[in-house]
Amino acid sequence: MLHYLASGEFQINDGDHHQVSQSTVSKVISEVLQELTSSDMVREHIRFPTSVHDRDAQVAQFAGVANFPKVMGVIDCTHVRILVPSLEEDIYVNRKGFHSITAQLVFDAFDTIIDVVARWPGSSHDSQILQNSGVKQLFEEGIIPVGYHLLGDSGYPSRRWLLTPYANLQAGQQTRYNR
Repeated sequence: MLHYLASGEFQINDGDHHQVSQSTVSKVISEVLQELTSSDMVREHIRFPTSVHDRDAQVAQFAGVANFPKVMGVIDCTHVRILVPSLEEDIYVNRKGFHSITAQLVFDAFDTIIDVVARWPGSSHDSQILQNSGVKQLFEEGIIPVGYHLLGDSGYPSRRWLLTPYANLQAGQQTRYNR
């Protein structure tokens, strides 16, 4: 099953390899993915660090990387290719010209996913997804105290809690910051 997910080959190839029918492979893939994406599984394994201890562990780890102040994670979006949907097909076409779901991920300093939003059509902009995300609420509503930050790329708006690169660099501090 993992070979199929990693390679994108036909299910019948996996079936031949394990000496089972394609329909059995399809059923196993469906059941495993259903379990991996269940609410219980996601809640157990993908958690944004809200306790002081967990936040400070992230901050300490990031401080050793680039000395950014109180960084808890990095945020970015990626496109997950999908089959052409039958409804509202056009909104799933991304800027690269293929159909996708846009997934926003937040990683911590230990390369662990601590937040994921994977339900927006491919044409959605990073900033739109952030605007409607739980991560924004955590910071804006003070659940994550002022002074903690995420790092994002230029697809995101700069916020007191979201550090993004300067667009029109001036020599000196701004250049060092972006580097």
